[in-house]
Amino acid sequence: MKPLTPINLLHLSLTTLLTFLLLLILTTTTKPLLLSLLYCISLSLLLLRRRPLSVLLVDYSCYKPDFDRKCSTEACKYFISSSSRFSPESQTFMSDILAKSGIGDEVYAPPLVFQTDNTHAKLRSAFQEAEEGMFSAVDSLLDKTDMDTSMINVLIVACSVFAPSPSLSSLVVNKYKLNEDVKTYNLSGMGCSAAAVSVDLAAKILRNAREPKHALIVATENISLNWYFGDNRPMLVANCIFRVGAAAVLLSNDARRWRSKAKMELSLSLRTHRGADDAAHNAAVQMEDARGNIGVSLSKDLVRVAGEGLRVHMRALAPLVLPLSEVLRYACARARSALARDGGRRHVVVPDFMAGFEHACVHTGGKAVIAAIGRTMGLDEYVTEPARMALHRFGNTSSSLVFYQLAYFEAKRRVRAGDRLWMVAFGTGFKACSLVWTALRDSAPDTDNPWNDCVHRYPVKGW
Repeated sequence: MKPLTPINLLHLSLTTLLTFLLLLILTTTTKPLLLSLLYCISLSLLLLRRRPLSVLLVDYSCYKPDFDRKCSTEACKYFISSSSRFSPESQTFMSDILAKSGIGDEVYAPPLVFQTDNTHAKLRSAFQEAEEGMFSAVDSLLDKTDMDTSMINVLIVACSVFAPSPSLSSLVVNKYKLNEDVKTYNLSGMGCSAAAVSVDLAAKILRNAREPKHALIVATENISLNWYFGDNRPMLVANCIFRVGAAAVLLSNDARRWRSKAKMELSLSLRTHRGADDAAHNAAVQMEDARGNIGVSLSKDLVRVAGEGLRVHMRALAPLVLPLSEVLRYACARARSALARDGGRRHVVVPDFMAGFEHACVHTGGKAVIAAIGRTMGLDEYVTEPARMALHRFGNTSSSLVFYQLAYFEAKRRVRAGDRLWMVAFGTGFKACSLVWTALRDSAPDTDNPWNDCVHRYPVKGW
């Protein structure tokens, strides 16, 4: 059953009205008229009763590692040079990437970087990284929501490149002793879109449930086993931009219990996938180099692929979120552009997507990717500020990145009740996922907000 959007509600109202008018024409006495009216009312109530349940964002928590896990640019360069696993040319290349990456000196690295034997990643290092991030975020979330783990009906854990057996979802079940009937899902290979995809999956489950349910989402990534030790340049880029992060999110369809406490309501989720295109499919790939070293290769074509993927995604999203006035304005602008060509070339026209939202959490893939999104959609620096500042403060935390941006909005107290917030994230494959939220109350930073000790320094000038 599809959500009851304004378009669906209008369709329902028109259908009921036309049905009533038709019956009115066919009836000439009072009794049949009353019966037809009763029929239309009953039909409307039946359709409304079948409306999917609301999906509420009860709360979320972002993992903030301890102070001693901070890895400045100089510390990262020292790790690279001291490992003796990179050629001088590769060290210079990574130093150049770090210098123009837009990443600051307070990002966090995995435990592997700070260990004595840090030239070979081991499974225990990956487990340590996963447990620290996931358990810290979940502990914080359960504590501030006063949530009993016995009430969790659905668990979704998303980690793209670390898929051990038993799964990470089983690790969470074991840690928190979840019920035997909990429905678990373990998502891998989804890249940076994994958290948004997890919310989309959880929303479909919750909306189609006929009783109150709670879904716990844990979004993380794992660098330890994918820190690349080789000289393949497309694979070296990942070493420079990905850093440690995780988020835990609690969703519920129990409006009676959570409506007064929840932060947001999910209005819409949309996914598009361009995996049929070879360039899109191969833009970001986990692979081995010629010497058998494993890492994630980010192709030079990634920015172009991201831009094209965003355009395809926006064509599907625009009719669902933009006001009619903006749709008409865009159509007129396209018509004028088609008629007034300059040298045989059409002027690029894009709709004002911020006409449908008050805030946006755009994909924090890297400095070039954020710039490409801004150009493609005509977004100003104020709109892309949370993405740029999240990259500076935490680096690319992969699947959890959109919630670090949401935390930035709350730390800045920018969201007001009724505001619409758009999250969009890209993933390997190449896929895109959008989430549209409606704020249920004014935002304010929680005690565990990861920006609490530094938000006064942001936005950083010159970024």
